[in-house]
Amino acid sequence: MNNKNHKSRTRRFRQWFKRKRKRADRFYLGEVTEDSNWWHTDWDEDEGEEFLDDSFVIRPENNDTCELRVFVGTWNVAGRSPVGSLAVDVDEWLNLKEAADIYVLGFQEIVPLKARNVIGAEDETEATNWNILIGKTLNNKYGCPWLTSISDPTSSENYQYAGVSNSERPAIFDSQTASLCCRYKLVASKKMVGVFITVWVKTELLRRYCISSVRVASVACGIMGCLGNKGSVSVSMTIEGTSFCFIAAHLASGEKKGDEGRRNHQVAEIFRRTSFPQLPQDGSNPHPLTILRHDQVFWFGDLNYRLYLEDNLARELIQRKDWRALQEFDQLQWELKNGVFQGWREGNIEFAPTYKYSSSNCNRYSGGVPSRAGEKQRTPAWCDRILWYGKGVRQLSYFRSESKFSDHRPVSGLFSTRIEVLKSRNPGTGPGN
Repeated sequence: MNNKNHKSRTRRFRQWFKRKRKRADRFYLGEVTEDSNWWHTDWDEDEGEEFLDDSFVIRPENNDTCELRVFVGTWNVAGRSPVGSLAVDVDEWLNLKEAADIYVLGFQEIVPLKARNVIGAEDETEATNWNILIGKTLNNKYGCPWLTSISDPTSSENYQYAGVSNSERPAIFDSQTASLCCRYKLVASKKMVGVFITVWVKTELLRRYCISSVRVASVACGIMGCLGNKGSVSVSMTIEGTSFCFIAAHLASGEKKGDEGRRNHQVAEIFRRTSFPQLPQDGSNPHPLTILRHDQVFWFGDLNYRLYLEDNLARELIQRKDWRALQEFDQLQWELKNGVFQGWREGNIEFAPTYKYSSSNCNRYSGGVPSRAGEKQRTPAWCDRILWYGKGVRQLSYFRSESKFSDHRPVSGLFSTRIEVLKSRNPGTGPGN
């Protein structure tokens, strides 16, 4: 074809692709820029037609898919440090009999929510202590001694996990979190006052697949809408051709009428204000900047949604273990159908409400009749939840653990996720090699 026709068809293809991408992606934020390397060509803006036939479409190469098992857990630890015999509780929570490829754990109140902790400088001590305990639990289970100490890899929100090139696997990990004998490695960790997220990946996964663009973000939306006693910490990462976003949140408390509105407002703020940095090394492969631009999203934590139900009636249904009837009054179930989480999914709840227990080492809910002196009156509720959004996710289990460490019970979900394995890899580095 002559040069003029070639320019015209190139321009038509560019216009067609942008229109198709806009229609396919409801969260599309912008168009491909004309100075993008991928689009760089010489076209005449005055020429072109509105129609482009399929003969000119460049179809992407079909990539393989792979299944990964992702464990997501949440636990409000009521300001207590990981001491004593807690290792047994963590072991039970992580359910290592069904080992996952990735462990994503969210905590709330890893420090007491006192003024000095909320207003003062961040202290990473408790986050480090929790990471050490988690690392020991994950690795000692398989006879791997914990040989090196942990430092928080994500103290800055401009942090980016460097990833590992195929030629460098696996030697680079000798200088990172732990030695090669460890089965799981810490790849991201972020703390904001008492909200804490930590992500561990199986070493074999790091050697086999390309894990890149690991970044963190935090949104403080507590007191005055800007302090970190409430809010979220998030991790974004890409495994091969699939992007993940994990959000650990602690939302506003309270069971009075209208308190759910404060929680909904904080959810909207977290959606609006969570932003992951775009860095020069991204090149022509832009990283998702916002939560909903990711392929698979997990939102979990002490979401604090309560029951639209009188205390005595709630306790009666709990006594009967009628979880289905109780869920009809659950605030978060309404939000999943009609509110701020519309379109998100949650597994079937077949366990008792996780909050509020009378004290540590107690299996009795706080309050009730007869009430004890000085005890807070609280209607039991499923405050601790795990939600997900996106395609390629299937929940395998949803359960609570029975640790009496705090006034909340830890909650966990095990998921099967599908990732796109890119074929543009060096020979001998793909799955099965």
